[in-house]
Amino acid sequence: MYLNCHTYFSLRYGTIKPEQLLAIASENGVQTLALTDINSTSACLDVMRLSKKYKIKSVLGVDFRNRAKQQFILIAKNNNGFHSINNYLSKFLHNSDLQIPERPDEAIQDSFVIYPYQSGKDFELKPNEFLGITPQNLNRLKFSKWNQFKHKLVVLKTVSFQNKKGFNTHRLLRAIDNNTLLSKLPKSEEGSENDVMLPYNELCETYAEFPKLISNTEQLLQRCKTDFNFENVAPKNQKCLTDNETSDYQLLKQLTYDGIPYRYGTDVEQKVYDRIEKELNIIKQQNFVSYFLINWKILKYARSKDYYYVGRGSGANSIIAYLLRITDVDPIELDLYFERFINLFRQNPPDFDLDFSWRDRDDITNYIFKTFKHTALIAVYNTFKFKASVRELGKVFGLPKAEMDKLTRGKYKLNQLDKLSQLVIKYATYIQGFPNYLGIHAGGILISEQPIHYYCATFMPPKGFATTQFDMVVAEDIGLYKFDILSQRGLGKIKEAVEIIDANYTEQPPIDIHDIKGFKKDERIKDLLRNAKAIGCFYVESPAMRMLLKKLQVDNYLGLVAASSIIRPGVAKSGMMREYILRYRYPEKRKEAHPVLQKIMPETYGIMVYQEDVIKVAHLFGGLDLGESDMLRRGMSGKFRSRDEFLKVKQKFFDNCIKDGKPEALVADVWRQIESFAGYAFAKGHSASYAVESYQSLFLKAYYPLEYMTATINNFGGFYSTELYVHEARMHNATIEAPCINRSFNQAIIKGTTIYLGFMFLQSLESKTIHRILNEREKNGTFQSLDDFIERVPISIEQISILIKINAFRFTNINKRELLWEAHLKISKTVIQDDVITLFKTQRINYNTPELPSTDLENAFDSIELLGFSLCNPFFLLEKPSISNLRAKHLIKLENKLIIIEGYLITTKNTKTANGKIMHFGTFLDRDGDFLDTVHFPPIAAKYPFRGKGIYSIIGKVMVEFDCVTIEVSKMERLAIIEDPRYAVKSLNPTFQNKRSFTDLKRAIS
Repeated sequence: MYLNCHTYFSLRYGTIKPEQLLAIASENGVQTLALTDINSTSACLDVMRLSKKYKIKSVLGVDFRNRAKQQFILIAKNNNGFHSINNYLSKFLHNSDLQIPERPDEAIQDSFVIYPYQSGKDFELKPNEFLGITPQNLNRLKFSKWNQFKHKLVVLKTVSFQNKKGFNTHRLLRAIDNNTLLSKLPKSEEGSENDVMLPYNELCETYAEFPKLISNTEQLLQRCKTDFNFENVAPKNQKCLTDNETSDYQLLKQLTYDGIPYRYGTDVEQKVYDRIEKELNIIKQQNFVSYFLINWKILKYARSKDYYYVGRGSGANSIIAYLLRITDVDPIELDLYFERFINLFRQNPPDFDLDFSWRDRDDITNYIFKTFKHTALIAVYNTFKFKASVRELGKVFGLPKAEMDKLTRGKYKLNQLDKLSQLVIKYATYIQGFPNYLGIHAGGILISEQPIHYYCATFMPPKGFATTQFDMVVAEDIGLYKFDILSQRGLGKIKEAVEIIDANYTEQPPIDIHDIKGFKKDERIKDLLRNAKAIGCFYVESPAMRMLLKKLQVDNYLGLVAASSIIRPGVAKSGMMREYILRYRYPEKRKEAHPVLQKIMPETYGIMVYQEDVIKVAHLFGGLDLGESDMLRRGMSGKFRSRDEFLKVKQKFFDNCIKDGKPEALVADVWRQIESFAGYAFAKGHSASYAVESYQSLFLKAYYPLEYMTATINNFGGFYSTELYVHEARMHNATIEAPCINRSFNQAIIKGTTIYLGFMFLQSLESKTIHRILNEREKNGTFQSLDDFIERVPISIEQISILIKINAFRFTNINKRELLWEAHLKISKTVIQDDVITLFKTQRINYNTPELPSTDLENAFDSIELLGFSLCNPFFLLEKPSISNLRAKHLIKLENKLIIIEGYLITTKNTKTANGKIMHFGTFLDRDGDFLDTVHFPPIAAKYPFRGKGIYSIIGKVMVEFDCVTIEVSKMERLAIIEDPRYAVKSLNPTFQNKRSFTDLKRAIS
């Protein structure tokens, strides 16, 4: 009976959650409803999946509107009709310039069309077209010509909200969407307060005078049946890469055996062949053959373009993936658990996360869309966040900015706020989590056997690739499993570093960056790992990882693989990180492991470190079968973590263990560890893939630190800001030069041991200015003077001032203050245009400018303004001399001593204690450039907060644990730096003087 139901995926209009819509319908005795969100199919599959739970038949369609104005409703008779509707809607979603017409295309198949009743319009309705009569239209209908054509009329009772609060929320959402005050929201942009669901009997009573409308509506709904199978979901990805499944399997088998010499040489152990046969059989049985082949084809293209990539995810446990060069992880060497990668209970294919350089990924995506017929990116639902909602609603209610700032900071007591502010908080809380707009998943791509529009409509974001209207969870519910094409800067760093090295060391053979076996034995790399000197290196440079490596003193591949997973929240929060460190460093502690756990996980001393450890323990310790263990795997998966897979098997785990005679306390502790993995952990193959990339970057850092840091700077670093990577290069004896007109390029370059920063690091320097400089220099050689530069490069005074202030004209040996005067006198303030070549050059007038020396301090402040950091030691800028001679290297001998030391803040990490109080971890540099690590417990964190970038005086107790030093802070304050000399009264720099005095002086010089 309900042909026009909206969820909150009618973005910024509807206010009902998809499952809530079904619950409301069930409560009201409604057995059939049509889900017709406004220009959206996001909720369709989810509602279909949940309908069985509420014993409701769901019909699918779309409410086509231009903003809030309803044009017509299309309802699918069957799956083909839904496909046709999605094709039609996508046409408008791909082109925002198109307006939805009053009537749909005739080409739409297997669908019903329902028009809103509009008095005075002459409709010639086709057999599949009907006129929708709302309760408000009933009296008017009695006197309308349509009263004579009741067979073409249906009930149109729109459902957009549940109650009055829902309607109020709807109006607020419409005001946000229209960017207007609530009081100025046009009635035409909002729905009716009556757009709520009535009990089925009450709706029938409303239309009792027109029983034909009720029967028409029921017959229409009865004729509709869309069906998507959500049980025992077989993969619906592209079925074959070749002509058929048989030839696909033959190709996979051939590629597998062809890959053996490359990976294992000629002396191959029998267990390699055994593993291959086992995997091939189960991959075929589970219909995952094409999934492997598609990944192989994508990466074959990547290698043809010389793109660096890393294949990771649970698929890295597969020897087939290793032999097809999808991953670089040998599951035989690492003894990777086959059942984590795949088993007969697993319905979805294993994960392959394919990482590419951020420079290469778009081309890979473009290749996929060109190569595979039915392809789309996956959407994410960008939801209303509380603080953003407070601001949006504050604007709707007309609150002043100061009041909105107070509300977003949480500095208020609710009962002391005025009525409007209370409403803002009330409704911001209510809409928190509502979808606001659709975005793009970080890397998920669907490659489907059926056209994507068989499942949903697509929209076209600025990226230029068709994108689904549902997210990856809905996609997997229907059997569409994504291919993850991701980007990371680590690969860009590695590739660029290799290019720089090959260009600068032409006399030596090219680097084989894929010689991982050699890297694992390299003593320099071992030394970097043991001493945690890995700044700039992928995944091992963060403060937490740096400290973990130091505690473990790990210097081998397997140790690094374990560390990559131990650092994850699941292991860390369970308390097993500390236990692992103890057992790693002190072999006698390993005896404390339970014998069964020690046997299951000998490599990690009986401690669960990887996701597959959970499956092993559940299966071998807890007596669960592999199907039940696979539930735990899904429970550990980020996308399903909110579901209750863990709870489904918890009781059976306990019952099995108690029946087997295991102590209750032990069983409870093991289950506690298992549950902690719901808070993230890595599969071992995934960690091993990360470790491979870590070794590549560690090799470059060990042997070519300056080239590697140059590449790191150009790829915008990693965990830290550019400033720290510049500092790290300096710590390896590099000379850092500010951008230079004649030597610098867009990116940083290295000449010997000198790194010239690139123009792209100058804030506010326009890309067109950089292009003009480099283009002119390439064509006609270096610049000889400021006059020569001005003559050859069209540039504004604002842009040349940036270059002069960063001292980019230092080759002239003229003080930059004098150059600024000259530039102001010689450059016109007219619109800049490219120079026209003339026969004769105009002789420029040279003015006698005053001698205006600049200082190193002024240079430092200029670089802070233009680069974001100083090129000098920041400690030189302190207002008062240092009162402490302590350095980081002294602290190891001062355990439990109260000390005072100064540190330059690099980064902070905020976290919460078990009782929800805020605490911090800080990372600083001392005066020598070495790291200081601090811990700020809640009372100190509240009393002495961080106050932004700068140098801090830190008082605290030195703590040493596993040779790793931290300072437990008891007091902290940021130290004052000297006054910026550029703004001092005595400054004569023309860029900082008032306009009148500069004009007067210019006139006087002229």
